[in-house]
Amino acid sequence: MLLVALSGTVACGDRETSQRVAQAFQAGTPTPDEVPRMLNTDLPFRYPAALYARKVQGNVTLRLRIDRDGQVSVDSTRIEESSGYAALDSAAVKGSQELHFIPAKLRGEPMPVTILFPVYFRHPDAHALPGDTILRRADTTGVSP
Repeated sequence: MLLVALSGTVACGDRETSQRVAQAFQAGTPTPDEVPRMLNTDLPFRYPAALYARKVQGNVTLRLRIDRDGQVSVDSTRIEESSGYAALDSAAVKGSQELHFIPAKLRGEPMPVTILFPVYFRHPDAHALPGDTILRRADTTGVSP
């Protein structure tokens, strides 16, 4: 099985993150020449209203299987790393069903791949979580959040 870590999307967060792609491959599996590219212009993840009202934030990492047509195989979607909040995890899984990709390719031919896809739930009025890029930007400017 091929595993591509695709630094994914955000719900209420940093769009730049969706452009970065890192690859991690298991031995003996063909490596695609082209990694899958997300086609969605609007992110399909919906912040659960009750958690949004309480300014609860979290990260969910999903394991998604993208088929040769660029569709997410719903039955194979798994939570690789939980946010610690069932409602955020469920929202990430539900939203992933609406993701569409240009499939990965090997020598020009579409191929199925499994990717790790992070989803970040961020509230605009909440404090940044440890490790968020906003903290790194603040550190480089000398301005504290």
